[in-house]
Amino acid sequence: MKNYVSRLIVLSAIVAFFAVSCFQKTGTSKTSSIGGSVSYNFDIRPILSDKCFACHGPDAKKREAGLRLDVSQSAYAKLKDGKGVAIFPGKPEQSEVYKRITSVDSSYQMPTPESHLGLLNENEIGLVKKWIEQGAKYEKHWAFTAPALPAVPEVSKEDWPKNEIDHFVLQKMEGAGLTPNEEADKSHLLKRVSLDITGLPPTVEMQKKFEAHGSEKAYEKIVDELLSQKTYGEKMAVHWLDVARYADSYGYQDDEYRTQWPWRDWLISAFNRNMRYDQFLTWQIAGDLLPNASKEQILATAFFRNHKYTEEAGVILEEYRVEYNIDKTKTFSTGVLGLTVECAQCHDHKYDPVSQEDYYRLYAFFNNSREVGYEGYSQQTKPAKQPVMKISDREARTLLSFINKPDTSALMVSVLGDRDTLRPTYILNRGVYDAPGRRVTASALPAVMKFDTVKFSQDRLGLAKWTTSKSNPLTARVFVNQVWQEFFGRGIVKSSGDFGMQGDLPTNPALLDWLAVDFMNHGWDIKRLVKQIVTSATYRQSAKVTDEKLKADPDNIYLSRGPRYRIPAELVRDMVLSTSGLLNQKVGGPSVKPYQPKGLWEAASSGRGSLRMYLQDKGEALYRRGMYTFIKLTVPPPSMIIFDASNRDHCEIKRSKTNTPLQALVMLNDPTVLEASRVLAERLTLKSTDAEANIKESFQRIVCRSPTDKELKLLTEYYKNEVSIFSKDKKQAFKVLNVGEYPHQAKVNESRAAALMRVINTLYNMEETITKS
Repeated sequence: MKNYVSRLIVLSAIVAFFAVSCFQKTGTSKTSSIGGSVSYNFDIRPILSDKCFACHGPDAKKREAGLRLDVSQSAYAKLKDGKGVAIFPGKPEQSEVYKRITSVDSSYQMPTPESHLGLLNENEIGLVKKWIEQGAKYEKHWAFTAPALPAVPEVSKEDWPKNEIDHFVLQKMEGAGLTPNEEADKSHLLKRVSLDITGLPPTVEMQKKFEAHGSEKAYEKIVDELLSQKTYGEKMAVHWLDVARYADSYGYQDDEYRTQWPWRDWLISAFNRNMRYDQFLTWQIAGDLLPNASKEQILATAFFRNHKYTEEAGVILEEYRVEYNIDKTKTFSTGVLGLTVECAQCHDHKYDPVSQEDYYRLYAFFNNSREVGYEGYSQQTKPAKQPVMKISDREARTLLSFINKPDTSALMVSVLGDRDTLRPTYILNRGVYDAPGRRVTASALPAVMKFDTVKFSQDRLGLAKWTTSKSNPLTARVFVNQVWQEFFGRGIVKSSGDFGMQGDLPTNPALLDWLAVDFMNHGWDIKRLVKQIVTSATYRQSAKVTDEKLKADPDNIYLSRGPRYRIPAELVRDMVLSTSGLLNQKVGGPSVKPYQPKGLWEAASSGRGSLRMYLQDKGEALYRRGMYTFIKLTVPPPSMIIFDASNRDHCEIKRSKTNTPLQALVMLNDPTVLEASRVLAERLTLKSTDAEANIKESFQRIVCRSPTDKELKLLTEYYKNEVSIFSKDKKQAFKVLNVGEYPHQAKVNESRAAALMRVINTLYNMEETITKS
């Protein structure tokens, strides 16, 4: 017990030594200039939304005095009592709004004291006054206006930008009185870009190659090399799996097994082939409706069939059929358009210009599916629900060669497929499945872009063409924002799933529009977009932060330093497996069941079905990438959930980022981490008896840089202390090494291996190890 406590104290000291004190706060930074032109969208509407819309906004039930300030017709009209107008363009002193926000009379001022909304500050009042003086011009919501290609701004620090992105960023940075950081050192930059593009840390060989390369183009060559690897498609797919709510079970009650993984194989392949984003969307929305649709195009539509599916007998079929189509509508509107359209399922949207009729006209595109509400209990005989596409062994070897098919049995995947006769769609009163109202026909959201029935057919193929039209103001903006979020941890629009009126404003609207238009003008090329981002000076900055910068810009919205945050849950597992040499690099195929706490599934199981008990996989299946871990919707993988992975029960655009003690406990005690530590320790110990050299190599593999002299001294002392303990207690050394199913190295010195394993486990538990900085 004494030895255990002493080791714990030493370990705590080491972890504390390596801990990084830098942190980020959450929140929004708003800055405006009263001197220039005042924008309704970017300057005035945020103020009205915070202070006025609760009583004078779009919600008719809470509206006071019949006054709406979110639309010009009401704001310019005579007030209900006939005494003046709320806003008199050009004349703030004759505008009731301005008089009330500047009043000190509590019985007259707005917002009222009893509303607890708080008074406007001096800057906000000045903006409102200036806006009214300039004509109080209302604007269409910024996200519903098609982006135009803005001119690349000129900047004073002309030697800093490496591409157009940097001009837009630097202009905002200089306006905020900030200056960019120096470029990150080679070790941190290589680790960052390798994790971002492939989801894996760089190998020791790649690190040495990059360090030794003195050419100015060395970094660009590394980027091209990473983009060409198959692991690129795997990394890019992780985000889209969240959007697509991909899982390996049906959810609900028994939560039985299903086979949607061939669609995941297609997704990885699509990214690796650099499929154009407009084609990528078209195939997933309406691949089955394309002329002479191929099996691959039909397979892509499985995107919409990843929703939960009930297998409970006695359910009302129509209720669940409607529920499935509501899920499809939400996935499309949130994942592709970045809108909270589901708010209009029961009533007109309270904030965005989307009526309940608009909602059900969009819903109508999915309402003609041959899918039913309940198809019976599967018991593994129905791993896919109608409509189904069967994939033979021969097709998997030829037409669909990207599918990693492990056996010769036919695969079945749930895909889209429409009825021969059109199913009528009705507005559902209060959103209830059995309360149909007026009948409607299919049409996309008019607030976003007109759905011209001459240009677009009233089916999913027409919806796909409307979505990928260059005139659509949302599609490209939403996607480039999601990609930006993947590299910087935060989108240019922070609310990446809500580009509506209650969403966050873009921190750099000109950059967002430039990226969107440039993306479309260059063939919706995803790899080109990724390369633009990672080769920019903005991305390549050091993540170091001064007290001054942290105070001026705590959330780094001006990007005056490099991105720094913990890597996603799947990548934590990938990092451990790859650095230890355990990673199974096979791409695609069925999901696997690695180590998991006993009894977890059983406690949440109904007691029947093939997934009532957790049957752990064996052999190389234990060492597959995190993205292939089996996801049972009712019991998601515990260690990944602790690291904020999506539970995949609905479309998710952005994961939360938490920092809890449970995460440290996972890195200290998870069988995969311990096994990886043991395997690497045994291999290094068998290869060399030089403890210091082994520690250096472990550090280089795991942390992706060389240890400092102080770090090396601390770790070496820890190693020697552990060797001393294990040499006196060989049974304890054996007990420590006895973890995981990977075969032990023969003739290894157990005391030294156990001691090195402790050191490696410490390295895995370092904050820097699982942080992109």
